[in-house]
Amino acid sequence: MGMGQGMLIGNSSSGMFLVHAESIENPYVEPRPFRVNAGPVHAYARVPGGKTRYLSELKAGDGALIVNADGTTEQAVVGRVKIEKRPLVFVEAAVQENLHTAILQNAETVRLTAPGGNPISVVELSEGSKVLMLIEEAGRHFGMKVEETIKEK
Repeated sequence: MGMGQGMLIGNSSSGMFLVHAESIENPYVEPRPFRVNAGPVHAYARVPGGKTRYLSELKAGDGALIVNADGTTEQAVVGRVKIEKRPLVFVEAAVQENLHTAILQNAETVRLTAPGGNPISVVELSEGSKVLMLIEEAGRHFGMKVEETIKEK
């Protein structure tokens, strides 16, 4: 993955953040363009076919959806899933009157994607930061969009 590419991740399917791939030069580790530090096991990830999966459900060989900052997508295959305990940060975004959240690792190398495709580290986020998201009405059953009345908190 390159500049402006990553995966859609969120605490709810109604608001998913474009989490940037670890493809950016930094002083801490070599770039890892094959990796997205996606968040905790309860988070939703968008996968091919318009579906969502919990990160905890993904395993090697499963399909993944790679999203570009311009909204185009491509399919990839999960090579492995790594689950580890790390310090976390709560990210909240207001879109119109709705709040959308994600929990991500609190590290300089974990980034969201700003308009135009530029990565922004979660440690640099502040009130008023602009990031790219997928917004849709909530309502999923076994990862598939359904018509229902639901309020997630």
